Amino acid sequence: MLASFSALDTPGAGAVSRRDFVRLCTMAAAAVGLGPLAAERFLEAAERGLKPSVIWLQFQECTGCTESLLRPTHPGVADLILDLISLDYHETLFAAAGHQAEAARKQAMQAHAGKYVCIVEGAIPTKENGIYCMIGGRTAIDILQDVAGKAGAVIAIGSCASWGGIPSADPNPTGAVGAHEILKGQTVVNIPGCPANPYNLLGTVLQYATYGTLPALDAQGRPKFAYGSTIHEHCPRRAHFDAGRFAEKFGDEGHRLGYCLYKLGCKGPVTHANCSVQHFGEVVDAWPIGIGHPCFGCTEQAVAFRVPLHTTVDIERPTPPDTYPPIHATQGGVSPIATGVAGAIVGALVGGGYVASKKLSAGPADDEVAQKKPEV
Repeated sequence: MLASFSALDTPGAGAVSRRDFVRLCTMAAAAVGLGPLAAERFLEAAERGLKPSVIWLQFQECTGCTESLLRPTHPGVADLILDLISLDYHETLFAAAGHQAEAARKQAMQAHAGKYVCIVEGAIPTKENGIYCMIGGRTAIDILQDVAGKAGAVIAIGSCASWGGIPSADPNPTGAVGAHEILKGQTVVNIPGCPANPYNLLGTVLQYATYGTLPALDAQGRPKFAYGSTIHEHCPRRAHFDAGRFAEKFGDEGHRLGYCLYKLGCKGPVTHANCSVQHFGEVVDAWPIGIGHPCFGCTEQAVAFRVPLHTTVDIERPTPPDTYPPIHATQGGVSPIATGVAGAIVGALVGGGYVASKKLSAGPADDEVAQKKPEV
């Protein structure tokens, strides 16, 4: 199942060339805001066989996040991730099943206790003691607490694992929640998205594997390198928003000309994600707005699967026209009456100034003499 690093120098069927491997290491480093030195360390660690053990759990999900890892082809992230990590347990990608698969997970947990990376895909049901998701006679809650409790790092990939996603939509009959709700008191890196961008995951895992650290996180446990800005800030249609050019309905002239999709329900102004600068599968415009559809807000718990698809959202922060003065001040005409009033005011000021200057020019002795002058 796992690729060999010896294949790096002898590319062939199913192998990744060294050039592509270095290139993807560089991309992974850039994804987490690290420089070329980090890419070199990624490569050195990989060639020394220092691949992090990964145990991938799947609960209430559609396997979309796993599928997103398999789609890119320049080169395939599937090849890359199998070369950079040791994927020791994954129900979907495993050739083994049943007792063999469970034995592999237990072996990996024992061999790499306190060091392996636990990746969670899918929400965890909590109602009825968690009976709505069971694997091998154990509930998702039990499995998650067991595996994550012995892990060196825990990553929740996708919106379902991050905060409940689709399974948690009202009325949430199974009581679905994100992994961090079960693992209270334990650091969980949330990488939301439906599906999540695979490079956000890869960059996080590689930073942990190479440096033993996790990326800086925001208040919701999301890596700031990927979720520190809103899509609106770097949207290629942003200029149309600022100019007031909007598509009014799908297929109209504005929509065909690439105008802003805000009026069609785009959630970009309130959605923190890097979709606008890190497209899926290394394919240009492979993201919702890139193909002409409004952002759904899938990385935001309060938006996705809660706010209707075509409902507009409030703009959290003002746009440049509301905060910056115009380059040229607005020019207006001056009426004759205003000119007359201004002339009167100026004349009064000049006259007052003349009197004041004469008074100031008189010395103290003159004032005293005037006051002492006898009456006639």
